[in-house]
Amino acid sequence: MTIHVMTSPDWKLDIDDPDVELTTWDFESPAPDVPVDLLVAPHVTRPDIIDRVRDLGAKVLQLGSIGYDAVSRDLPEGLIVSNAATVHETATAEHALAMLLFAAREFDRSVAAQRRGVWEEFQTLGLADTTVLLVGVGGVGSAIAERLDPFEVSLIRVGSRAREDERGRVHATDELPELLPQADAVIVVVPHNENTHHLIDDAFLSAMRDDAILLNIARGKVADTEALIKHAGRLRLLLDVVDPEPLPEGHELFSTATLITAHNGGNADAMLERMKNVVLRQIAAMKNGEPPINQVLPQ
Repeated sequence: MTIHVMTSPDWKLDIDDPDVELTTWDFESPAPDVPVDLLVAPHVTRPDIIDRVRDLGAKVLQLGSIGYDAVSRDLPEGLIVSNAATVHETATAEHALAMLLFAAREFDRSVAAQRRGVWEEFQTLGLADTTVLLVGVGGVGSAIAERLDPFEVSLIRVGSRAREDERGRVHATDELPELLPQADAVIVVVPHNENTHHLIDDAFLSAMRDDAILLNIARGKVADTEALIKHAGRLRLLLDVVDPEPLPEGHELFSTATLITAHNGGNADAMLERMKNVVLRQIAAMKNGEPPINQVLPQ
């Protein structure tokens, strides 16, 4: 059984399997006129991805991202869409912790002092004994929670609904007005959908205490940009994602946010090998007549 795989060059795939025919396509130019069973999309999921692959006859579209909010639900008959779960969670959680530590220990002040050639000692918030509010308890949120354990924080987790899980209490999003004032740092890592669009709005930010840290490592549209700008002087804003994205040159957020990292959360070297493992698992599922892994659409 031959599996025809068409992949974005992003992933540098080299599959040593006589049953796999591998074709590279940039998802921009006209697609090669070859059979295709499995499409491996670029790292960044474009809103027009379904239109680009609609007539190729593929069985599975493997996304390069965990999020799939930009993907049209108008799928061609027979196409299954899978996300890149297991590829980005660890790197994104690592990135979130690095950003959080940057702000909590005020490394920007130390960098500025070093550049001025002066020795400056100061006390910082740190993480030990602080309260961290984690909004989002999916794959990335869970990975962040695990990495926060050694820092001895008081962690409050918030999900779409109240429940108990193996780590304890998960609060519902409608409890945020009462929870936000308690937090020294708020990490938002929810998917973008109609329920989370502009979740971080003026009311959300107004409820946070002065000088608290807000880290958005979810999606740019989860936050109202104008509200972020309004509160930038009062809060320490850490933004891996923004709206619009990419942020235009000279945008006010560049000068008012504490740190912007240009959607680099998952961009670690481990990503390539982890994506290859997902593709190999998809191929194995096809060979064995099993359902695709990580299916997200149709739901």
